[in-house]
Amino acid sequence: MLEIAALLLALLGLAHSVLGERYILIRLFRRELPPLFGGPAFTRNTLRFAWHLTTLLALGISAVLWQLGDGPPAAMIARTLGWCLLACGVLPLLFTRGRHLAWVVLWATGTLCLAWAAR
Repeated sequence: MLEIAALLLALLGLAHSVLGERYILIRLFRRELPPLFGGPAFTRNTLRFAWHLTTLLALGISAVLWQLGDGPPAAMIARTLGWCLLACGVLPLLFTRGRHLAWVVLWATGTLCLAWAAR
């Protein structure tokens, strides 16, 4: 059952990114957006990374659900979540050129998860 739940969540995450980009974000960006931190580009990029961050988190949770079916050790789950959080941190770093500081927290938590798993 957990494997089916994992697959459903992974598919939901992928559909969220693809369909959201195509049908929501593109249309939203045609409108005038508030100029956060110097301009509408920052606002657009923040919305884009936040949208796709949801997908990466869904994929990470999906991976954990898949692993739980095998009764994995806690270190395996911590590694999966750590890598997921590091991947999530790439989005705000790239899309806002580091100006949105979510990447710092995501990388810190991901690194702590990986360090705990490696102990």
